[in-house]
Amino acid sequence: MYHSSGNYEAFVRPRKPEGAEKKSAYIIGSGLAALSAAAFLVRDAYVDGSKVHIIEKDPILGGACDGWNYEGLGYVMRGGREMDNHFECMWDLYRSIPSIENEGMSVLDEYYYLNKDDPNYSLMRATMNRGEDGHTDRKFALSDKAQLEIMKLFFTPDEALYDKTIEDVFSDEVLNSNFWLYWRTMFAFENWHSALEMKIYIRRYIHHVEGLPDFSALRFTKYNQYESMILPLQRYLENHHVDIVTETKVTDIKFRIVDGIKHASSITIQDRDGERDILLSDDDLLFITPGGCVENSTLGSQNGKAEYLPELRKGGGWDLWKRIAAQSDDFGHPEKFCSEPEKTTWMSATVTLKDSSVVPYIEKIAKRNPYSGKVVTGGIVTAKDSSWLLSWTFNRQPQFREQKKDELVGWIYGLFPFVPGDFVKKPMCECTGKEIAMEWLYHIGVPEAAIPELAEKSCNTVPCMMPYITAFFMPRALGDRPYVVPAGAVNFAFIGQFAETERDTIFTTEYSIRTAMEAVYTLMKVDRGVPEVWGSMFDVRDLVHASVALRDGSKLTDIDLGLKEKLVMKEGLKRIQGSDIEKLLKKYGAI
Repeated sequence: MYHSSGNYEAFVRPRKPEGAEKKSAYIIGSGLAALSAAAFLVRDAYVDGSKVHIIEKDPILGGACDGWNYEGLGYVMRGGREMDNHFECMWDLYRSIPSIENEGMSVLDEYYYLNKDDPNYSLMRATMNRGEDGHTDRKFALSDKAQLEIMKLFFTPDEALYDKTIEDVFSDEVLNSNFWLYWRTMFAFENWHSALEMKIYIRRYIHHVEGLPDFSALRFTKYNQYESMILPLQRYLENHHVDIVTETKVTDIKFRIVDGIKHASSITIQDRDGERDILLSDDDLLFITPGGCVENSTLGSQNGKAEYLPELRKGGGWDLWKRIAAQSDDFGHPEKFCSEPEKTTWMSATVTLKDSSVVPYIEKIAKRNPYSGKVVTGGIVTAKDSSWLLSWTFNRQPQFREQKKDELVGWIYGLFPFVPGDFVKKPMCECTGKEIAMEWLYHIGVPEAAIPELAEKSCNTVPCMMPYITAFFMPRALGDRPYVVPAGAVNFAFIGQFAETERDTIFTTEYSIRTAMEAVYTLMKVDRGVPEVWGSMFDVRDLVHASVALRDGSKLTDIDLGLKEKLVMKEGLKRIQGSDIEKLLKKYGAI
C-alpha cells in the first residue's frame, strides 16, 4: 500500500490483484469502516461479494452512524457527522455508491450539489442569558500568549505529547477563549483529553480555521447519517451479494504468532444457535473493528432516563479488543481508552417537535425558517452559560424521510452530563427526555411558566447515554492503537477509530473509510494509491491565512513584541521588500 496525491491515479480502475478469486473475507462490525472495507474489497480488489461476510451483533447496520424511528420511543440520532471537502478517501468511495433518491447520481453527486446550492453557515454560534446572542461575533478572542501556545503545539513533535493532556499544553489564555468554546463543543474535546490529538486536529484542519466560528467550513448530508450514508452503502453491498449477518457476536479471535509472523487462525461467533468457531486460512481475510465509541450506549424515553451502564460485557467491542491485545503487544492497549468512562462520557438527546409552538424560539436564534428544507442553525448552537455546556442543532428538515410534514427533528447534547442543570437542577444523566427538553427550552428563551407544558405536549425527547463516546480522545502514546496492518500480519487488519494511521483525525467519517481503504489495499496488494491526507499543513498559504484568522484579522506585525523582537521583525520586513514573499504575506493580510 502506498499513498498518492493529485488526480493522476484518482480516476484509474485498479487491475485485478493476483489470487483475488481465491480470497474470502470476514468483517467484524457493520459501522462505516466495516461497510467501506466490504465496498473496497468488491470494487477495487475484485473479491466475489458472496465471499465477503459482515458479522454484526445488532439487528441494524451502521454502528455509530445511526438514525432510526424506534417503535414506542420515537426518532433517535445518537450523533451527527460534520464533513469536509477534503475527505479524500470518503469521496473516492462515495463517487461509486449510487444515490437511493436520485437516479443516475452518486451519493457524492447528491452531496456536492446539496451543499453547493445550500451552503452551510451559522448566523448565531452561541447564546447566553436564555437565548440572547452570545456575542462571540465570529471572533476567536485569543491573546498573543494564547496564539503562541497554539503555534507551539502545532510545531511540537508527537513524541513530546505522548500521554499528555490539553491542560498540559494550554493555559487559561486558551481555555477561556472563544476559540476553545468553538473547538470543545464542535469536536467534543474535554480539557483532560489528548494533547497529541489536539495537535493532529489543528494541523489536519488548518485550512478551515477561518470557517470555525460560523461553521462555514462544514458540510452536512441531507438526512440523518444512517439514511444518507449507511443505507446507500448497504444497498450497494447487497446488490453485489455481500453476505450480511446480524444479531451475531464475535466473542473471540485467536492468532498464531511464530517468529513475528502473525496469522488470524479462528474467530468464535455466538448467535441464537450457540457458539462455534470458524477456522481461517491465509486466503480468509479478517477485518477487525476494535473498541467502539457507542459501546454500552443506552436509550431513555420521554418519561424515562437513559441508564449509565459502563461495565464492559462479553461480546462487545472492548471485550474483544482486550482478548486480542492479550496475544501481542502489537495489538494495542485498549485499557488506555476504556478504563475511565467518567472522562469519556457525554449525553445526547433527539427532540421531535410535534407542532410549531417552539419554532419561534428556534427561528429567533437560527434566523431562518426551519420548515424551508434548507440550512437551519448551520451547526450546533451552544448555550455558553449552560452548566451542562448544552449545544443543540436543527439540520435541514426533514431529517428522516418518513417525518410528518409539520414535524421537526433536532439534536441536543451536553458535554458535562454529571453536573446539575440550570432549570431542572438535576444532572443530565438523571433526567428523562422531558426534563432534558425543559432545560433546552429554558436556554432558548421559552418563558419559564410555559416550559413544562411545551416539553410534555409539543416535544418528544429521547435521551442517549454514551459512556465511551470520546474514548479515542484519551491521552495516548504510540503503540496504544494497533497499526491498520500490524508488522508481520498476513491475513488480518484493524479498521475504524482505534486503528493507527498517519496524520488523519479520529471521530470522523474519513478516518473510518481511510483505515478500511488502507487495510484492503495492503492485504490485497491493490495497485493504486490511497489518497494521502490533505496536505494543508504543508501549504504556506493556508498557514499564513490561518495565522491571520486566529488573530481575528489583526496583522502579524501588530503582535506586542519587546524592543529586540521588534527590531528583528523590522529587519526581516526590509529583507523581503519587493519579493514574492512580501506579496504572499500582503495577499493574506499578514502584513
